[in-house]
Amino acid sequence: MSHPLITRLVEEMGWPNLANDSDLAEFTSREGVHVLFVPGDAKRNLETADVAVILPELKLAFQGRFDCAVVDDAIETAVREQTGVLKTPSLIFYRDGQVIGGIPRVRDWDEYMQRIAQILAAPVAAE
Repeated sequence: MSHPLITRLVEEMGWPNLANDSDLAEFTSREGVHVLFVPGDAKRNLETADVAVILPELKLAFQGRFDCAVVDDAIETAVREQTGVLKTPSLIFYRDGQVIGGIPRVRDWDEYMQRIAQILAAPVAAE
């Protein structure tokens, strides 16, 4: 976590920081829908800070239909490769341990709302 807005998600908002495969498996296998925020390099990619601000608002807009965690640099590459969501920053959605969709890069609000609704309604990967 190399940006204050990402640190805020973990330290102030209490979101888990997933730093190893065990953390990842435990978080994503819980009942319900979970969103992984894969920040990428915040110094090189200015969109990272934008998504760090947008995601908490999306969580509120969807009224708790998903919880969120931040993917640590230590496992970021592996998560991106395993899920096929390679561009960052990205949001990767899981249900019961399975990937159900991903949204790479920053999007406008309406696109987030539409895409997340589609992902939440999908029983399997929505890509």
